[in-house]
Amino acid sequence: MLMQGFAGFMWLLSMALIVFSGFALFDAAIRREDAYRAADKKTKPFWLIILGLAFVVNLIFNILSFLPIIGLVATIVYMVDVRPAIRALPGGGRSGRGRGSSSDGPYGPYNGGR
Repeated sequence: MLMQGFAGFMWLLSMALIVFSGFALFDAAIRREDAYRAADKKTKPFWLIILGLAFVVNLIFNILSFLPIIGLVATIVYMVDVRPAIRALPGGGRSGRGRGSSSDGPYGPYNGGR
């Protein structure tokens, strides 16, 4: 009975890690490439590779091995350090949303030289 409860708990914990790393991977994918450089947080491909590996490792390996723990650490670093820095940028670092009008330049709206 106790082992069955422990196995159920470990399954829930494993599913939570898969969802957590999947969310971090999705969030990293929707952020703009230049937002990572503006926040001085490596590059978008770097974080996509790291978080993608963490997601795959969580899918394949048991929670009791050390690889999912390494993936969890990488996911936590992204969520508590990189994501808030990117979201603090104007537009939240999202691609396609909150970017302003079509006349906005890289430093703000273009006013026609006025």
